[in-house]
Amino acid sequence: MTALEVAAAVVDPELPQLTLAELGVLRDVKEDAGHVTVWITPTYTACPALGAMRDDLVRRLGEAGYDEVDVRVALSPAWSSDWISESGRRKLAEAGIAPPGAAPRRTGPIPLTLGPARRADCPQCGSPDTLELSEFGSTACRALRRCRSCGETFDHFKEI
Repeated sequence: MTALEVAAAVVDPELPQLTLAELGVLRDVKEDAGHVTVWITPTYTACPALGAMRDDLVRRLGEAGYDEVDVRVALSPAWSSDWISESGRRKLAEAGIAPPGAAPRRTGPIPLTLGPARRADCPQCGSPDTLELSEFGSTACRALRRCRSCGETFDHFKEI
């Protein structure tokens, strides 16, 4: 396997149903004379899982025979929830986590508009009739919601 294939298969420590590639956190992998450099972008700057991501990448690449591994954090451009792949969105929904809505990709400055959060359909029954219980769920990048139709409580991965 190439270093890119190995790194792309590493799972996210907080969302183990997704790989770092599916989450859009894995930015680039370069091999040069036996040395591998991996660039990742956290879902938000203070993400507490950065150390675990780094350790998992170094361990998995080491197991695949890559002894010199450097993991770097790239904060620009900042991670966006529209970097989550379609398979990642599907896996989030299958795990009972409402995936974020996809924002259209633009070039140039992106205007910041503050308003109510986008609606999150229930990942269990599909109902759009949901209520935000807490702005923060099991992690800072998720909100806690409840479906008014089926009564299920679920995490909603925030749009960024």
